[in-house]
Amino acid sequence: MRRTLTVAAAAAALLVSAGPLPVAEAGGAAPVAAGRWGVHEAESYWTPERMASARPLPPGPPEPAAAPQAPVAPQAPDAPQAPDAPPPPAAPETAVPPLLIPPPAQAPSSSPTPTVTTSEPAPTPTPVTLPAPAPARPALPRIPAAGPGVGQDFGGLPVVGRMFLVKGGGSYFCTASVVASPGRNLVISAAHCLLGSDTRQVAFVPQYTRARPRPFGMFPVVRTAAGRSKIWIDQRYRTQGVNRAAALDVAFAQVGPGPKGRRVQDVVGGNRLVTGAGYAHARATLIGHPSTAARPRLCVNRTTKYTSTDARIPGSFLRIACTGYPGGTSGGPFLLRLDGRTGTGDVVGVIGGWKTGGDKPDVSYSSYFGADIRKLYEKAVAGAKAP
Repeated sequence: MRRTLTVAAAAAALLVSAGPLPVAEAGGAAPVAAGRWGVHEAESYWTPERMASARPLPPGPPEPAAAPQAPVAPQAPDAPQAPDAPPPPAAPETAVPPLLIPPPAQAPSSSPTPTVTTSEPAPTPTPVTLPAPAPARPALPRIPAAGPGVGQDFGGLPVVGRMFLVKGGGSYFCTASVVASPGRNLVISAAHCLLGSDTRQVAFVPQYTRARPRPFGMFPVVRTAAGRSKIWIDQRYRTQGVNRAAALDVAFAQVGPGPKGRRVQDVVGGNRLVTGAGYAHARATLIGHPSTAARPRLCVNRTTKYTSTDARIPGSFLRIACTGYPGGTSGGPFLLRLDGRTGTGDVVGVIGGWKTGGDKPDVSYSSYFGADIRKLYEKAVAGAKAP
């Protein structure tokens, strides 16, 4: 399989937040005697040479036996599609410049936080309140123009980068991106990238390229006093495994300050989390870090709904046909309304889900961002409040 596949160790303990909400996944390092994993330690460990030699995670061991609880309930299915037949590319849009969608109206700078609401029906709708996006930053890389579904390597965006980690003695990476939060210190990736009690030395590097491995420095994933990384993964994903709980293949992680003591969102901005937005989008931007390239990859195409016909992998997923997304791109964001001035947009998915992102490099999938993902985000926000 081209995506990473890992399985949580059966003895993984739960990481419990100091706040009122429990948080899932103890996928951090073993207890640390010195009790520290800060930016100095992260940059000392993740040298440019070690980052360049990191690989996508290899396939993991067989999944555990089916858990006693029921699998994640799939969304109401549309007509199933065969996974071998990618959706046809969207017709090029002429109303806006290629790959650059005019930015949405911004709240005045005096307003503390705009509110993003979900479109899911609920007895008591709960809005997801996010801070205002960071101001426009200079010298954003040129976003390449290409036909729908054609992936191209480019200089990257500050808000997207590589998540480096050690597992089983090896150095690995996935893709991750900053998600706007009140603490301005959260990143989002795929759960299968960060699953497991042997996941350690975790650090996020915005806009990584081999030529410029640390353009904004490094942001280590925070550890508790017990030495466990602050990573939030739905409990059902850990117990049911990457297939039966494929609809929950999303993880949030808290990162500490960078080399100048600033929070990651203050440095590079953050994408707005949007849940309940549906499956079909006329124009989504997909960004990932392929194992085969020294730079990230960008592609624009429409998304469609794919309902799995495999009973072992229940659920409905976002699906996009974009060329050239092999291993390493897991966790890469699906972005709507990408703003060419700020380099941020609305994140509605991450590469993962069905077969941990797909079994072919030219078609990618994401778990649907519905109520479960919104709740997981809220737990992460509660547990990652800045001191």
